[in-house]
Amino acid sequence: MIKENAVREKSKAFALRIVRMYQFLSTEKKEFVLSKQALRSGTSIGANVREGDCAQSKAEFIAKMNIALKEADETQYWLELLHESNYIEDSVFQSMNSNCDELIRLLVTIIKNSKP
Repeated sequence: MIKENAVREKSKAFALRIVRMYQFLSTEKKEFVLSKQALRSGTSIGANVREGDCAQSKAEFIAKMNIALKEADETQYWLELLHESNYIEDSVFQSMNSNCDELIRLLVTIIKNSKP
């Protein structure tokens, strides 16, 4: 249960960082397409973790954690594109990518430990 709580807290904190990044990019850089995709997938991680907390079965829980994992991987892709196209600085990318890596590791561990 500790890992589920950790991933719940970390995914929400990450979602807030993604929201702030989107606000900055859309306001300051006038970038809307890539940042909107990162916003969608980056906030979806925590939403799926929360849905998994209310799952009616172990299979449903695992399915939601798998969706969260896929969204985290997709978010890394958008962060890479934003970084490589010079919309976000190295330090921002490194920090956010590190947070995303941590979420991926947590989700993989939860999924592995939840399977029979």
